[in-house]
Amino acid sequence: MKTISPIIVVLAVVLSIVDVGLAQQPCKSTVVGDLRIEQFESKIFDRMITVRVWLPPGYNDASQATRKYPTLYMLDGQNAFDQCTAFKGEQELQLDETVTRLMAEHKISPMIVVGVDSAHGEGRDYEYEVWKDPLTDANEKEPNGRELPTFFGTELIPYVSARYRVSDDAASTGVGGTSVGGFAALYVALTRPDLFALVLAESPDLWLGNGQLLRDTTLLMRAPDRISIGVGRTEYNFPQSKEYFAPLHLTERDAEATTVRMNQILASNFRKAFIKRPAVRLVIETGASHSARYWSRRIPAAVTFLYGHSGTNEGHSLLVD
Repeated sequence: MKTISPIIVVLAVVLSIVDVGLAQQPCKSTVVGDLRIEQFESKIFDRMITVRVWLPPGYNDASQATRKYPTLYMLDGQNAFDQCTAFKGEQELQLDETVTRLMAEHKISPMIVVGVDSAHGEGRDYEYEVWKDPLTDANEKEPNGRELPTFFGTELIPYVSARYRVSDDAASTGVGGTSVGGFAALYVALTRPDLFALVLAESPDLWLGNGQLLRDTTLLMRAPDRISIGVGRTEYNFPQSKEYFAPLHLTERDAEATTVRMNQILASNFRKAFIKRPAVRLVIETGASHSARYWSRRIPAAVTFLYGHSGTNEGHSLLVD
């Protein structure tokens, strides 16, 4: 019988004590600015929805009482503003710090960011995915993401609009997300162009439906006005990636090259839309993986591109590597 090193035992005890100590320490919020937290019950998803509404400086000034603000609705709202609520093992996206800085630098006008919390655990994929990933989820139940555009149009936006002065102009309203949330943001914007003309998609999961979103955008009548897409060249650079991809008959290199190519095709499809070809910003970041560490540092330029004062790049595809 193999014996366990006393050093390992001591280390395990010490770590457990540290974990207990950390668990007893209240997390210090990293939110910058005025963040309001609301909740309402969704009939569509049959659960309570937490909404985090970040308001710009001066929002409550009497002189601004009738002003409506450009708005970004961000999926996975628990990751948007506060390290204390971010997914375990991930950092927050720092949208509060980013928007505050961009406004101070006069790169964007004052805006509102609405973070929409996702469901816990597997419920997130169920609500965000429209199609399963046949490589990894073939045996899973069919997802419910087709309801997401209706949720935005009939529940979320009416709820927020009744309480805050968010924009009611699609040209000033965006939807964003990361990973499967990035896919969901693209799907919502394509399905509800009456609500959203701006899209922020970081590392969107384009494997869903065996690449169905690429086929759906091949002959596209109307695309969003401005679209920012970001992806890393090494999205799947994580421990045990070889073991993960082996049953799928893939290598890490193949998966990464495929993902980059799919994002390139998606950007090209958007540019070819028959009506009002959009401004598309595609960032392929060398050395970047599928992580909030990289999403958070790409988001400032994405927000500037979507909400900035400059009208450059309209109708053109911009590649940043």
